[in-house]
Amino acid sequence: MVRSMTGFGRSQVGGLGYMVSCEIRGVNHRFLDVHIRTSRRYSILEEKVKEEVKQKLTRGRIEISLNIEKSDDSQRTIKVDKGLALAYYNYLKELAENLNISPEISVIDVFRLPEVFSLEDEEENLDVVWQVVREAISQALASLIEMRTREGINLSRDILARNQVILQAVEVLEARSPLVVQEYQNKLKSRIAELLGNEAMDEQRILQEVALFADRVSVTEEMVRLKSHIAHLEELMHSNEPVGRKCDFLVQEMFREINTVSSKANDLEMNRVVVEVKAELEKIREQLQNIE
Repeated sequence: MVRSMTGFGRSQVGGLGYMVSCEIRGVNHRFLDVHIRTSRRYSILEEKVKEEVKQKLTRGRIEISLNIEKSDDSQRTIKVDKGLALAYYNYLKELAENLNISPEISVIDVFRLPEVFSLEDEEENLDVVWQVVREAISQALASLIEMRTREGINLSRDILARNQVILQAVEVLEARSPLVVQEYQNKLKSRIAELLGNEAMDEQRILQEVALFADRVSVTEEMVRLKSHIAHLEELMHSNEPVGRKCDFLVQEMFREINTVSSKANDLEMNRVVVEVKAELEKIREQLQNIE
């Protein structure tokens, strides 16, 4: 099933003493480009997150926001630097004596001194954290993929419809091509008859000229390749694999073939159809920019 590259997924998972919120946004990109925003404390988990994403996605700019919080506050403790507190006290007492002021110092005064007291978290088991983070990532990715799949279905329908329009146009070009040669032969005979009057025409010479013209304007090979590309594009649109790049290359080949038809065609009607085909191909190419 064809998937879009744009979408959004969100999850919130709690367990093992942690609460993890995850948001994932996907937008168009030629390759898979993963960006993660989380606290520095858990930045070591970023590579694991990227590996999880690579297992599920192949293209797109993926922006992930991870918020990891402890649900057990008992893991935080207060650390007291007693040596530093005593040093502060001695210096302050000495300073008070030198300035001849009261040396009274309360506990709250010591508490306010820099780096005497600090909050310290106990060392965490990142394997435990990762279990919760992984589940949050998995749920958010599932939500993102569901949205990308829904949009991919709509994109696929539009591309397949335009592909059929192109096929119909190619069939018109196939039917018109022999008529161009026939019209050229009739016009050539008419001009020669006007020039020669009652003199007999050299039918063999006329046939040679018509054969040369037919060879120059023949688009048979281009029509065969275009039909093959059209069938291949429809096949890719029903594939379960990521096909965005393949389809992009295929449309480039279709442009190349129809441009060749345009350069060979010596007919206003064929050129009009060629313009319509190019317009449809351009719309398909725009849609393909959003397919994984």
